[in-house]
Amino acid sequence: MRVVIAGGHGQIALLLEKRLADAGHDPVALVRNPDHERDVHAVGATPVVLDLESASVTDVTHVLRGADAVVFAAGAGPGSTAERKETVDRAGAVLLADAASAAGVARYVMVSSMGTEKADPTSDDVFQVYLRAKAAADADLRGRSDLVWTIVRPGRLTDDSPTGHVTVGASLPSGSIPRADVADVLLSVLESPAPDRRQFDVVAGETPVRDAVASLISLG
Repeated sequence: MRVVIAGGHGQIALLLEKRLADAGHDPVALVRNPDHERDVHAVGATPVVLDLESASVTDVTHVLRGADAVVFAAGAGPGSTAERKETVDRAGAVLLADAASAAGVARYVMVSSMGTEKADPTSDDVFQVYLRAKAAADADLRGRSDLVWTIVRPGRLTDDSPTGHVTVGASLPSGSIPRADVADVLLSVLESPAPDRRQFDVVAGETPVRDAVASLISLG
């Protein structure tokens, strides 16, 4: 598969890119900063310098042509402004979906977050703005009948070593999960047809990743 990953220099994205490359796939990483190209090359992915905050649908469509899937793993990041939560976490995800549709790339995997439905609708707190932006991006994706989408909602992310075991479900209690295990879940989703047009939460657990992803077909 040729998989284009928005936010290609993020921690989860780099882990996913290495897993894709090791499995014989062709990961392509969209990065804003040319200085990040070396890190992307080091994990076996092809970097493309493209800023979703300034790119047009045409710009992104050109990069996506010939891809089998896209992954939205971008984010404004800690310490960013409320405005950038809107321009990256919501608008960037919508732009990628528009471009995927235009390029004929049906498969879209969204890295979202648990708890978006609990966002305070009126708060100016940056984290609440982030949750609302993620919720809006997810809602936009769920409304697209031309895309085969999967929304992966991990719990609190950690840098712990991967366990290879997770818990998945339509709605789970709060919990944490290593970023490396999230990357394994994303790889399994991309390689499996089971979770198409599904949204699920994922936290650390006892079920092997591939078994957990395979079980998602029963959630439909």
